[in-house]
Amino acid sequence: MNVDPQIFILFSLGIDVLLCLVLVFLWWRHNDEKHALAWALGQFALTMGIVSWKLDPGYLPRTAMAALTLAVSMAGFWAGTEAFLGKLDPARLRRAVAVTIGLGFACYGVFVSAGAVIGVVTAFGYAVIFLWVGWRLLSQRTGYRFLAWVFLLRGLFNLANSMHLVPDVVELWLMWSFLVKAASMLGLIHAVQDKLQTRYTHAIDSLGKGFLVTDREGVIRTANQRCVQLLGAPGLRQLIGSKIGDWLDGTTRHTVAGHFQRFADAVTYPYVETTVFRAGTGAELPVELIASPHYERGQLFCMMLVMDITDRKKKDDQLYRAAHYDNVTGLLNRHGLGIELDRALLARAAGQQCAVLFIDIDKFKRINDSFGHATGDQLLRQAAARLRECVGEADLLGRFGGDEFVVVLPGLVAGTAPECAAVCGERVLRALGASFDLAPHAITVSASIGVACQGSDGAEADTLVRNADIAMHEVKKSGRGQLRFYDPAMSAYAREALVIDGALRGAIAAGELWLVYQPIIDARTGRLDKVEALLRWHSATLGHVGPDRFIPVAEDSGLIIDLGAWVLAEACRQLGAWRADLPQLAMSINVSARQLLDPAFISLVEQALADHGLAPQRLELELTERVLIGNGEQVRAALARLHDLGVSISLDDFGTGYSSLSYLTQFDINTLKIDRGFVTGMVDSPRSHALVATIVAMGHSLGMRLVAEGVETADQARALDVIGCHYLQGYHISRPVAADELLRFAASRSGGER
Repeated sequence: MNVDPQIFILFSLGIDVLLCLVLVFLWWRHNDEKHALAWALGQFALTMGIVSWKLDPGYLPRTAMAALTLAVSMAGFWAGTEAFLGKLDPARLRRAVAVTIGLGFACYGVFVSAGAVIGVVTAFGYAVIFLWVGWRLLSQRTGYRFLAWVFLLRGLFNLANSMHLVPDVVELWLMWSFLVKAASMLGLIHAVQDKLQTRYTHAIDSLGKGFLVTDREGVIRTANQRCVQLLGAPGLRQLIGSKIGDWLDGTTRHTVAGHFQRFADAVTYPYVETTVFRAGTGAELPVELIASPHYERGQLFCMMLVMDITDRKKKDDQLYRAAHYDNVTGLLNRHGLGIELDRALLARAAGQQCAVLFIDIDKFKRINDSFGHATGDQLLRQAAARLRECVGEADLLGRFGGDEFVVVLPGLVAGTAPECAAVCGERVLRALGASFDLAPHAITVSASIGVACQGSDGAEADTLVRNADIAMHEVKKSGRGQLRFYDPAMSAYAREALVIDGALRGAIAAGELWLVYQPIIDARTGRLDKVEALLRWHSATLGHVGPDRFIPVAEDSGLIIDLGAWVLAEACRQLGAWRADLPQLAMSINVSARQLLDPAFISLVEQALADHGLAPQRLELELTERVLIGNGEQVRAALARLHDLGVSISLDDFGTGYSSLSYLTQFDINTLKIDRGFVTGMVDSPRSHALVATIVAMGHSLGMRLVAEGVETADQARALDVIGCHYLQGYHISRPVAADELLRFAASRSGGER
C-alpha cells in the first residue's frame, strides 16, 4: 500500500488541532477545569513541534522549537494530570514552570551538540511523560482505567520508537500514531466531561435530599443516590431510565400527568406537597415533594426535590395528638371532637342525621376535693373505659373538659335520632351509676345527660354541642342523674346575644370601652419587653360584660372590625404616650380573621403607626390557628404585606389547634405563644414538660421567639427559663393592669428583678 506520508501527517495534525480546540472549548465553558487547558496545551505543543520540524528548513530554529515544544508538551501533560487529580497547588505549579524552562535549555543543548539524537530524545521524553500519566491515573484509583491504559500504550509506543523498534513501514507507523493519539485525546475529553458530570452528581448527592427529574411518561431521567435510598432501588443504574411507578405502589401515568398539569395551572413555582411513598416492600415513608418545571431542548420535565419528613411527621403527630386527644383518658379532647363532629356532619348521606349526648359526672368536684386529683383522674379513666363499651365503633367519644364527656351518634336514619340517643343514654346512665373501685375507696356517682339532634336542634357542630350542654344543665337544675332532650325554650343565648349586640353597637361612641395591659417579661432578666392589650367593656345597661361574652357576638355580627380598629388606634396611642418612659416596649394586639382579611386593615395599621410616630417593629399582631386555616392565600398575602411593613406576627395559643409544622413554614410568623394548658401542667407532668420543651426547641430551630402564657408559679417560670423560653406572661408576673399602673410595674422591673 503506497500512501503519501504527508497525507497521514496532515490528517493526524488536523485531528490533533481539532481535539485541542475541543479541550480549550471545555475549559472556556467551565473555566475552573484547568486540567483541560493544560492537556490541550501539552497536545498543541506536541503538534506545533511536528509542524515546525516539517516546515522550518533551518537547523537551529528547528532545534530550538523542538526543545521548547518538548518541554512545554511534557509540562502540559504533567500539569493537566496533577490538576485532574486535584494535586496541583500554586507552589508545585511554580516549580513546574522552573523545571520546564530548565528542561527546555537542557534539551536545546543536547539537540545542538548531538542533532542526530533529536528524534530519539524526543520520543523517549514523550514515552516517560505518557507512562507517568498512565501510572498516576492507575495508582490514584480515579476510575479512568481506560484512559490510563491508553496513555501507557502511547508511552510504550514512544519508548519503542525511541529504541527504533517500530517497523519502518511508514503507513503502519503513521496509522498507529494516529490511533493512539486520537484514543488518548478522546479519552482526555471524556475524562473532562465525565468529571464535570461527576461534580454535578456529587453536588446533588451532597444535598442530603432526594433529587430526580422525570418526563411526562414518568420515566426517571436523572436522580441522585439519596433518591435511590428513598425509593428502595438497588442502584442508580437500575433507577435511571425506569418509570417511577416501578418503585412506588399506586403511582400511575395519571399521577405523573397531575404534576405537569400543576405547572400549567400554577402561577408561582415551586409547588410543595406532602405524600407517602409506598415501596414495593409495603413500607411507608412520609415525604415532602418540592417540584419545579425544567425545560431541556424544548421539552418540559418535572424536577423534584424529595425530603424524608419522618422525624418531622413524628413531631407533627405528637403535637397533633396533644392538641386533639386528652392526656388523662386518651379520648378526643374538645378541639378534636369538634373537628371529628364537623367531618361526620359533612359525610352524612341524604336521609341521615346525628345525635349529640353531653354527659356530666355529678358532683365530681367533691371527689377531687375529698380524695385528691389523682383519684379524680382515676375515676375519669374508668368512666372513659365504660363509655367506650356503651358506644359503637362508628360513634365518636370525647372528653369535653373537666368531668364532661360527649358522645356523637352519626349516620342515624332520619327520625330515629331521639330513640337511638335515648337507648344510648340509658346505657350510659347504668354504666356510670355502677360503683367505681378507686382503691382503697369504692365510689358511686351519677351522670346528667343532655341530648341535641341534628335538624331540630341545629345543623352545625358548635350549635349541637351547645344545645346538648344547655339540656344537660337543665338536668342539673332539676335534680341530676337523668337524660333530657334540648328544647328551644331552654336557651337564653340567642336573646342575650341580641341584647349584647345592641348595646355593643353604641359602646365606642359612649366611651364604655377601655384597654388593660398584661406585662410580658424577659424570662432570663425579668425586664418588661412587651405588653398585651386586652379589651374591657362596662355597659351602661348591662354592667360589666366579659370578653368571652361580647367577643363571640362581635365576631358573628361583624362588629369585630370596628372594635379591632378602635383597639389598634388606642393601643398605638398609649404606646406613643409611653415613648419617653418605655422607649423599647412592644405592644401585642389580638387580631381576628375578619380583621385580617378586611381590605382596609393594612392601611389602618400603617395609619396608626404614622399618627403616633411608632416604628413598625414595636407592634405585634396575635393570630390564632383558626385564622390560618381558612382563606390561606388571602391570609398569606396579608401577612406578607405586614411582614414587609415590619410588623411582627405572633401565633397565639400554639398547641390547642392543629399545630401543624407546615403553618410555621407557610406563613411569616415571628413568635409562638405556648398555650397555658401545657404550661399549667409542665412542673408536675413529665409529658407536659417534654411537650413544652419540644415546642421551645422547635421554635429555636426556626428562629422564632417563644412566649409562655398562663405562668402562675415561680416553679413554672424557672422551668421555662431553663428550657430556653424567651418570654413569660401570666398571673405570676402580673394581672392585666391600667396604663398608669404599668409604669409602676416597669419601674419595679428596671433592675431585672423577678
